[in-house]
Amino acid sequence: MINLNEVISKTITKIQPPDTTKIGYITRIVGSTIEARGLNCPIGTLCKIESLNSNEIECEIIGFKDETVYLIPFSKIDGIKPGALVKANDINSLVGLGDCLLGRVVDGIGTPLDGKSNLDFQFFQPIDGNKINPLDRTPIDEIFDVGIRSINSLLTIGKGQRVGLIAGSGVGKSSLMAMMTKFSVADVVVIGLIGERGREINEFIKNTLGADDLKKSVLVVAPSDDFAAKRLKAAKYVHLIAEYFRDKGKNVLLLLDSMTRVAHAQRELGLSIGEPPTSKGYPPSVYSLIPSLIERSGNGPKNSGTITSIYTILAESDNQNDPIVDLCRASLDGHFVLSRELSESSIYPAIDIKFSISRLMNDLLDANSLKISMRARKLWSVYRDNEDMIKIGAYQKGSSKEIDDSIKFRENFISFLSQNFNESSNLEESFKKLQSIVI
Repeated sequence: MINLNEVISKTITKIQPPDTTKIGYITRIVGSTIEARGLNCPIGTLCKIESLNSNEIECEIIGFKDETVYLIPFSKIDGIKPGALVKANDINSLVGLGDCLLGRVVDGIGTPLDGKSNLDFQFFQPIDGNKINPLDRTPIDEIFDVGIRSINSLLTIGKGQRVGLIAGSGVGKSSLMAMMTKFSVADVVVIGLIGERGREINEFIKNTLGADDLKKSVLVVAPSDDFAAKRLKAAKYVHLIAEYFRDKGKNVLLLLDSMTRVAHAQRELGLSIGEPPTSKGYPPSVYSLIPSLIERSGNGPKNSGTITSIYTILAESDNQNDPIVDLCRASLDGHFVLSRELSESSIYPAIDIKFSISRLMNDLLDANSLKISMRARKLWSVYRDNEDMIKIGAYQKGSSKEIDDSIKFRENFISFLSQNFNESSNLEESFKKLQSIVI
């Protein structure tokens, strides 16, 4: 005989009540910060909010206080009313990875922006990646050829080195990035365009980069009109993609434009949830975010590849003492300063050798190459220090052999520094040409 009570008991156990800890309601919106109650989920959980226009607005939990949860949306929050339902997803912030990303343009959460087919991801991983034990990293002992004379010979960098590209607006950052994409020895190039104008992004992809260079590249785009949370996710996603290809043994070039816009996005998020402002209004979280992003690049453990990273840093009003410039300079393995004076003289790339440095250069070059490079830097520095005196005619020829040598050196050196956008110069060619003009 059938035991009716046993059947009823089994049926009840199969019918699970809804998990009310994953459903909450909106209590307040201040600026772009949404406050909700009823959710009992960890920071980083992705949620969806019901709106009056039948759309679900994606957002992420970024903090909490007592029973109030703070969320940041990824898009406009039109149509949200008081008490609107918030539903948490079953998974945290996982994003897609795979070789299918090559040649594609995506946003900060992996959605294609290039109008092509959907991406068939092979893996899904947390966007913050996995930390590498610093003792497991392989040393940087191999030169990374970027195909640009001034960098190869005067600011030599290694595979796995992290470098800052410090510049004001309109001095050739994007063009220099495109040249590195075209001419570098990297197997894969991962480019992050964070907080840039939409017009500039489209021009960079179609005109500056070109279809051929896009084939070995991945572009992650978050224009300036994206919400801060999405811009920040894009910066993290760029690093995760680079880590994926590094773990496959590839030599990756990571280009992020710009770290300053990433700092602005974190400032917006931090201030919105009540972090105290410090220098230039940046909250403490900015000063922990930037070093943590930089540390995600570099060499991996044995038998893995490398991530050589170039971070552009906007020096507002050409101010080299900006707090973000200082923070990046202290966290990186070198920095290249782009000079407005050189760019106004039509010298491109406008790298100011005197104020630029590669901290690993001495370890990477042989004695003869290093001697040539140091001699060239010395002559250029002498000329720049005495430039005003030379130009007004106050210097008398023969007064100083060093200054005389620097004057002879300058004309050929200016030609050496200038490199056409479509011209490549490998490491050997760069040193051969530099040696021919060093006195």
